[in-house]
Amino acid sequence: MKNFVVIGGGITGVTTAYALAKRGYQVTLLEKHRYSGMETSFANGGQLSASNAEVWNHWSTILKGIKWIFKKDAPLLINMKPSWHKISWFAEFMAAIPQYEKNTAATAKLAIDARKYLFQWAQDEGIDFDLKREGILHIYRDKAGFDHAAKVSTLLAKGGLERRSLSPQEIIEIEPTLSGKYYGGYYTESDSTGDIHKFTYGLSLAAEQKGVKIIYDCEVLKVNSDGNTVKVTISKEGVTEELNFENVVICAGIASRSLAGQLGDYVNIYPVKGYSITVNLQDEQSQLGAPTVSLLDDETKLVTSRLGLHRFRVAGTAEFNGVNRDIRADRIKPLIDWVNQCFPKVSTRSVVPWAGLRPMMPNMMPKVGPGSKPNVFYNTGHGHLGWTLSAATAEMIGEIIELSHREKNMLSNTPIIQVV
Repeated sequence: MKNFVVIGGGITGVTTAYALAKRGYQVTLLEKHRYSGMETSFANGGQLSASNAEVWNHWSTILKGIKWIFKKDAPLLINMKPSWHKISWFAEFMAAIPQYEKNTAATAKLAIDARKYLFQWAQDEGIDFDLKREGILHIYRDKAGFDHAAKVSTLLAKGGLERRSLSPQEIIEIEPTLSGKYYGGYYTESDSTGDIHKFTYGLSLAAEQKGVKIIYDCEVLKVNSDGNTVKVTISKEGVTEELNFENVVICAGIASRSLAGQLGDYVNIYPVKGYSITVNLQDEQSQLGAPTVSLLDDETKLVTSRLGLHRFRVAGTAEFNGVNRDIRADRIKPLIDWVNQCFPKVSTRSVVPWAGLRPMMPNMMPKVGPGSKPNVFYNTGHGHLGWTLSAATAEMIGEIIELSHREKNMLSNTPIIQVV
């Protein structure tokens, strides 16, 4: 039996370990926290959103970024202190602009494929993760945003996604708790929401039932491969230990770039910080006044999800500021203000702030596939769509690994004929 080590216990690492275990592989999962899903997979926006598959590689994104440079509460914030990592990332980001349409359609298709796996796994394993299949409503405050959304819809349709345009009146009919004036909207009935942390943790328990060995509270210090054996040096409870495996899958979020470098590969992930608030709906008025349909506000770039009766999640913003996990009050305030303005019946007296670092590739496409060595694989760099794409990319890497091993077996079983 082929054995694997999966590095990283977030949504991509856990789904990868589960997908490999289902295929009969022996899997060890390494996670630095005490539980799975404790970093970027802890409190994101909650959307399983094929409708948010539009990649950011567009000239309009560049123009907005320039306009927002000195605006502290802007949806996009860039620390102007230069670094080679940041410069190289933005150079590759701009180089990927010609692939905008192709990558948007491909991402939509991947997101649609992910649904069937994720829902099936949750059903098979009995995972309760506050799933709500009420669709996602995109709202636009001006004609320019609405017209751009129409163009995006044609790209999403190429990926197989259907969504329909709405008048201001139809927006209110779908989500009557929403306040404010809007030019129009788009509604994707097939999209859904759920609690990423509850799902990740639940699936990690299911993975253990399938034989996955999970080592928590361990820090990966070093990893290397000679093409046949993978050596991973870890630190646990102050003790350093070297573990040996046949194969490795890197699913380590923003740490994937460094680990890839140790393995001789270039994976240019940049940490893009996002913020969220979880509003505790402690009274009946707040519970009735919070939306049941998930939203994306195009102007503010904020998304929402209703997590059960008692929680309302609002998330968004993109901050390019290196590896910085500080929760800034001036970045949380716009989220609270938005709730007060759009849902005035919801009390924001009890709000839990959070920040996470999205592992983002310059072309907005996840890195899924083999490395330069035959026993090294990657499933990482999902950016803001890790929750949405994770089940599909886990299945993809499982299929890639199966194919790789079949080809190796065929070669090893082919007799060598010596011509004299």
